[in-house]
Amino acid sequence: MKRLAQELEGINYLRLAKRAAVTPGAVTAVYMTADVLAIALSIAAAVLARGSLGGLDIALYLPLWPVVWLFVMVYTIVGLYPGIGQAPAEELRRLTLASTLVYLVLGVGTFLFKEGEAYSRAVFLGAWALTILFVPLSRALVRNLFARRSWWGKPVVVLGAGDTGKMVVRALNRNPGLGLKPIAALDDDPGKRSAIDDVPVLGGVDLAPLLARELKVRHAIVAMPGVERKKLLNILEGYAGVFPHLVLIPDLFGFSSLWVSAQDLGGVLGLEIRQRLLLTGPRLTKRMVDLVLTLVGGLLVLPLIVLIAILIKLDSRGPVFYFQDRLGKDGRVFKAVKFRSMYGDGETRLARLLEENPHLKEEYEIYHKLRDDPRVTRIGRILRKLSLDELPQLWNVLRGEMSLVGPRAYLPRELPKMNGSERIILKVLPGITGLWQVSGRSEIPFPQRLEIDAYYVRNWSVWLDLYILARTVWVVLFSRGAY
Repeated sequence: MKRLAQELEGINYLRLAKRAAVTPGAVTAVYMTADVLAIALSIAAAVLARGSLGGLDIALYLPLWPVVWLFVMVYTIVGLYPGIGQAPAEELRRLTLASTLVYLVLGVGTFLFKEGEAYSRAVFLGAWALTILFVPLSRALVRNLFARRSWWGKPVVVLGAGDTGKMVVRALNRNPGLGLKPIAALDDDPGKRSAIDDVPVLGGVDLAPLLARELKVRHAIVAMPGVERKKLLNILEGYAGVFPHLVLIPDLFGFSSLWVSAQDLGGVLGLEIRQRLLLTGPRLTKRMVDLVLTLVGGLLVLPLIVLIAILIKLDSRGPVFYFQDRLGKDGRVFKAVKFRSMYGDGETRLARLLEENPHLKEEYEIYHKLRDDPRVTRIGRILRKLSLDELPQLWNVLRGEMSLVGPRAYLPRELPKMNGSERIILKVLPGITGLWQVSGRSEIPFPQRLEIDAYYVRNWSVWLDLYILARTVWVVLFSRGAY
């Protein structure tokens, strides 16, 4: 550390060392503990639920507790420990496939050893379903509790302090659950030696090996898309041995980032980029998932829909449902159905309020919503807070006009403000929920909503949809960003 102090003047070295200090194996230990508890709970719940119906010897399952460690072994093999830098949708995919594999192995094992008659198939299927539900939830809870602790994650150095470097630092700071903690940035341009969101820009990139040795940093991100090819190759080849984990940010903004695969084209690196949601097969898969979940979920929430309809009629005069023109796939306008949450003269009330309050007019122009909207009824405020006003859109999903998950259903008058983003966003069905809703909902400015929706279309997968649906439940329960 003394050598580093000599190289860098005016830097708080103790603070820098504290940023880089992590507890080896801490993330792995926490995740492993959460996984074991979630798996044990899943199996126990399945056994007890089946046992409550009678005819099951619960004691028969007690000797099976070591099976839990088989899950840990498979999770380790598929790279779920420590899981640093892993996107939530990718983590969900690996957890689901790994857990399913373990249960398949257990099923085959009981068959081969002729133990199938002794164990209940209902317990087996129930434990599998609960495992793929509880394990991701337990990991999400762990991240929510510990992601901002000083010992969580791994320190990372960002090479490059330009626009790309700043974007990387801010993205990692916004998503501490990824576990990559930017402790410093390096750039050869003396004009960029200022902090990025409290992350110091220490000096030139030649200091990277010194930082790696003195602070035991093993992760680096090269965020220098504008640098000349020869210099970039020298950096990558020179620092690959210093940083075991070296990530290159390419100059490919606006393309898919979740499901890109590398290809060797005769010694030339190629990146295969496929926007899956624009392909026929994935679209059919998404449609099948929509229909199954909507039919099952619609039957479950039908009593709630009837109750809400009655409350709306009792609260204010007017129809129960509200039909609004929205932009669908390929820009076709359709009627999105929602529970009415506004008074009949709502537009007159809004116009008067905006005319009398310039600061509210500015808020409305930025977010296209108001926190205290005079048009909204009493029951409407509750429905909007919990997003229950959108339940009737399940009908739009059945009609093929919407999807359960997708980009926001934009208003026709918003089309001129989409600034070209409509070329990608309007190629797919809009969703009842979406990535923008679980990322802040009404608190996100309109331009950022467009970026998030475009990101969703480019990076779609079934796993991303399942992740968004799970996050939607969490966000709605805690009413974050809704008004």
